[in-house]
Amino acid sequence: VQLQASGGGLVQAGGSLRLSCAASGTILITKTMAWYRQAPGKQRDLVASITSGGSRNYADSVKGRFTISRDNARNTVFLQMSSLKPEDTAVYFCNADTQYGVLYPWGQGTLVTVSS
Repeated sequence: VQLQASGGGLVQAGGSLRLSCAASGTILITKTMAWYRQAPGKQRDLVASITSGGSRNYADSVKGRFTISRDNARNTVFLQMSSLKPEDTAVYFCNADTQYGVLYPWGQGTLVTVSS
């Protein structure tokens, strides 16, 4: 199983980016999928999740600015990020989220850098 996150880059504060997470070797349709991020020197934190039924949850720090979505036909999960802040700077990862933790090995993630 591979989860390939992409779409990161350098953006100015207030800007937007759209991240994608494409899966190979597994089918995501039945799984709760989530985006996580890890800033330098900090732990990896959950940013947003979406269930197989489409219910969404967000960390308080991104509510109203980020939107998670999924395209089951393309086996892909997205994270639309708007009104970006320097504190959003991190490597962003995707994974399947379960009550026991993540389901798959971590991929390389995609780096998002927000300049002030």
